[in-house]
Order: sequence, then C-alpha cells, then structure tokens
Amino acid sequence: MPVQGPPEGTPAPADAPSIFTALSEQLGLRLEPRKGPVPVYVIEKIEKPSEN
Repeated sequence: MPVQGPPEGTPAPADAPSIFTALSEQLGLRLEPRKGPVPVYVIEKIEKPSEN
C-alpha cells in the first residue's frame, strides 16, 4: 500500500525543515553549487497525433 502525503497545494507547516536540512539530516546528502554544461531541449512545435 503506497504512502500518501498531504493533498497537492497544501502548504508545509511553518516548523518544517527546509529541503536542504531534510536532505542532510534524513538522508546524509549535501547539495553543493556547481557550474557546468547541462542539456537544453527546445520544443518549437507540438501537434496532436493524427488518427490513422
């Protein structure tokens, strides 16, 4: 049975930790700012598929 969180659009409680604190304390991860190349995708046109 999947675990369900609060409904979408529900604001976080005022005493909730920031995402950075939660990652560090709960998962032992640390975010570090870095600069580097990243892929960029540009969608110029979207069309519905034709009914064959």
